Amino acid sequence: MIDAYQSLSERFAMIADIDGAAAILSWDKAAMMPDGGATARGRSLATLSTLSHRFLTESQIADWLAEAQPPDDPWHKANLREMRRAHDQATVLPSDLVEKMSLATSESEMVWREARAKDDFSLFAPKLETVIGLVREKAAALAETFGLTPYDALLDAFDPGRRAASFDAAFEDLAAYLPGLLDQVIEHQARQPATVHPEGPFDHAQQKTLGIEIMQVLGFDFERGRLDESHHPFTGGLPDDSRLTTRYDDADFTSSLMAVVHETGHALYEQGRPADWRRQPVGRSWGMTVHESQSLLFEMQAGRSRPLIAFLAPKLKAAFGGDGPAYDVANLIRLYHKVERGLIRVDADEVSYPLHVILRYRLEKALLADDLKVDDLPGAWADGMRDLLNIAPPDDRDGCLQDIHWAMGAIGYFPTYTLGAMAAAQLFQTAQSVMPSLPDDLAQGRFAPLLAWLRETIHGRGRLDEAGAVIEKATGHPLDAAALKRHLEARYLADA
Repeated sequence: MIDAYQSLSERFAMIADIDGAAAILSWDKAAMMPDGGATARGRSLATLSTLSHRFLTESQIADWLAEAQPPDDPWHKANLREMRRAHDQATVLPSDLVEKMSLATSESEMVWREARAKDDFSLFAPKLETVIGLVREKAAALAETFGLTPYDALLDAFDPGRRAASFDAAFEDLAAYLPGLLDQVIEHQARQPATVHPEGPFDHAQQKTLGIEIMQVLGFDFERGRLDESHHPFTGGLPDDSRLTTRYDDADFTSSLMAVVHETGHALYEQGRPADWRRQPVGRSWGMTVHESQSLLFEMQAGRSRPLIAFLAPKLKAAFGGDGPAYDVANLIRLYHKVERGLIRVDADEVSYPLHVILRYRLEKALLADDLKVDDLPGAWADGMRDLLNIAPPDDRDGCLQDIHWAMGAIGYFPTYTLGAMAAAQLFQTAQSVMPSLPDDLAQGRFAPLLAWLRETIHGRGRLDEAGAVIEKATGHPLDAAALKRHLEARYLADA
């Protein structure tokens, strides 16, 4: 009945508000909160998480879902579909497990920060062991109910409808293909003129000012968002209260600037979600593969393109008082296209980045299956880096302690980075075909046409389409790695 559907809509709007409050508290924990606030903040977040779960799993919700007959239009029908999806997943998990997960991950995140600063994995290992144990409980409950493998049950939370079997072959293909391409590109670039690095120090305040200017060029609405600093760049908050962070390096402005561009891609997706549906399940973004496609489209496909680097060159000169060959467009292109074997995922280039992801994918599957013990993680990490990238970390700070994801309990998240890179290449290739003027637009810093196309094909559609259909509908082709391979070869083997 309409009344049942209306009751569901009101309940899900309330849940969205609770989750939104938790999102702001989580951003504040990472960007602003003093260390001494960790315990109290953890309790607050656990309470909000428990409330959200309780309101979603009350028996009345099931009754309403059984009775609901939404208005006869695609948005309302899709909304009811997503209500059922959310309820089905939530009812599997007992409230005490949800609360334990929230408390354990809050504590784990704070200890991870200390362990990384001290380069001491032994501080973090017990907390990670606890989190992994709880994640196994969660995965087992979801897997049994929905007939999935434990890993697929976790992956589904980040990328609904996606199954590991659908991309395992592509990942293994990339694991075999990319090391050889990496060798080719490094050899190719060694024959090019030497890259001149702009000399610092680069003032943090000036880096932030430049980042804000570029965010405005990309289309970010500062009436509904802000930029701050944190240990790890991320985007949080709400569509109308979007919170971005980056981190700054005195000696190198390139990393923080591209992190800002990357996070702005995420934020533009959030700010572009359908306004009338933002407090309903159908108005949510469509999983992390699609989300990563937006951040990587802006950072990698557009942000490191020749036309946009030419547009950025005078702005970099003005921001840092730069002059000379370091700020020439050709040199900046070589700088932003530099490919090398590195230890840090967030600083990795396009060619090596998927190898970092494949390593984490393999390790987290082994941790979940208990085929890899937490105490053995540092050694397994080093072995995997040698196998895939022919480099090994000298310490755990730049090894298995570099990412916050596992501390947060986010098992099943990492594959979406490379799936997102595949989707970004496919989307940008389509955008170029439907907008022949796109290179000229980027050279002039005109992002409005590209953003309008993304708003029409991705952002503004929310979850109207079925899971997994978004990229295929936008590009006319199922997601695969072909466009990414073409892009990498064209950009990194044809550079002058």
